[in-house]
Amino acid sequence: DILEIYESARKFMSDSGNPNQWGHTNPPASKTYDDINTGRLHVVCEEDKILGVFFFEIANDPTYAVIYGGNWLNDLPYGVIHRIAVSSDARGKGVAGFCFEYAFGKCKNLKIDTHKDNKPMQRSLEKNGFVKCGIIHLANGDERIAFQKTE
Repeated sequence: DILEIYESARKFMSDSGNPNQWGHTNPPASKTYDDINTGRLHVVCEEDKILGVFFFEIANDPTYAVIYGGNWLNDLPYGVIHRIAVSSDARGKGVAGFCFEYAFGKCKNLKIDTHKDNKPMQRSLEKNGFVKCGIIHLANGDERIAFQKTE
């Protein structure tokens, strides 16, 4: 079910003008299995149906060490959220907001990034109290817009 949600999310991103962030293969199944096995993959369920999935951990993300065109809101320990995906039948129902709320309940200092073409995620982040802080670079050099939410 999780792999199908990621596949649906890739199609949604492509259809909404963001074909490059995840392409046709990200996140790969191996990363998903690793996230499950390390307890960093979380699911949002309603009854027995998975509505959404996301990566969350309280740890430093090496790609967040340097930020360009701005600054992080603080240098305190933080939680990171990655790879949020919502099932096609749950889009627009607040699932991403629930993911953010859950993570914020675990850590009052969150960082996340997204592709410049991922307008739906940017709107969701801003709607849920995240502040645009600048640009970070992934390990492969790709740029991402960095956001942070803190108390």
